[in-house]
Amino acid sequence: MIISFSPLAQIELEEAFAWYEEQVVGLGYEFLDEFDKSIRLIATFPQLFEQIEDGVRRSLLNRFPYGIIYGIDENRIVIIAVAHLKREPNYWIKRSF
Repeated sequence: MIISFSPLAQIELEEAFAWYEEQVVGLGYEFLDEFDKSIRLIATFPQLFEQIEDGVRRSLLNRFPYGIIYGIDENRIVIIAVAHLKREPNYWIKRSF
């Protein structure tokens, strides 16, 4: 399946990476490794993760308080948000895919 990112999700990923990398050199890359593992699992088993809204699913990252919010559109997976789980819940809800 093709995986694409909404522009806002791409920004969220970049900001999370930068924040972790500022905290400890190398931690941002560890975050990206966990993110990549989750993305590969989503691509392989897109229906595996919890459906949190109609047509929207969430995969939780290991070690980091983030969820990958995504939708499935025919042969494409669209990452809607890279959401910090301890901040404002459902802020991404009005985003479409």
